[in-house]
Amino acid sequence: MSNKVSRRQFMSYTLMGTGGFMASAMLMPMIRFAIDPVLQSSDGGDFIPTPQKVDELTETPVRVDFTIKDRKDAWYKSDVANTAWVYKDGDTVIALSPVCKHLGCTVNWSGDESHPNEYFCPCHGGRYKKNGENVPGTPPTGPLDEYEVKVEGGLVYLGKTIPNTLV
Repeated sequence: MSNKVSRRQFMSYTLMGTGGFMASAMLMPMIRFAIDPVLQSSDGGDFIPTPQKVDELTETPVRVDFTIKDRKDAWYKSDVANTAWVYKDGDTVIALSPVCKHLGCTVNWSGDESHPNEYFCPCHGGRYKKNGENVPGTPPTGPLDEYEVKVEGGLVYLGKTIPNTLV
C-alpha cells in the first residue's frame, strides 16, 4: 500500500511551512528585543567615587551629591545624579539613602526646627533618627536604606543600596 501525497496536501504542507517560516522570521527579532535586557550581564557592585573626603566627615550627616556615569537602563545609557547622607560613627563611614520609605520623597537632615538631629520628610512629616530608623507614629514604613561604603585614597566611594543594617 502506498501513501501518496495528493497535490492538495502538498500545496497545504508547502503553504503551512512557508507561513511558519515567515511567522518565525517576523517574531524572532521581537522576542529577542523583549528579552535582551534580561540576557545582559549586570554590573552591580561597582563603587562610585564621590567628592567627599573622609577627613572632613564628622558625626553630623552631610549631603553628598554624586553622579553615576553611563548608567544603562534597558537600551539607553545616561548619567544619573544621586545623593546620600554621609557621616562618621567612630571610624566607620555611614551613608544613608535620602529616599523616604513612605512615598519616595527626599529627606533632609534637621530640616524642621521642631525636630532637630533627625531626618525629616517634608511631604507628609515623616521622621527618621540619625541611623535611619523611622520614628514611631510617623508615616515611614521602614528605615532608610543604606549605601555600601568603601574608602579609597581618602575619598568616600558608594556602592549599591542595601537594607539598613544599623537598626
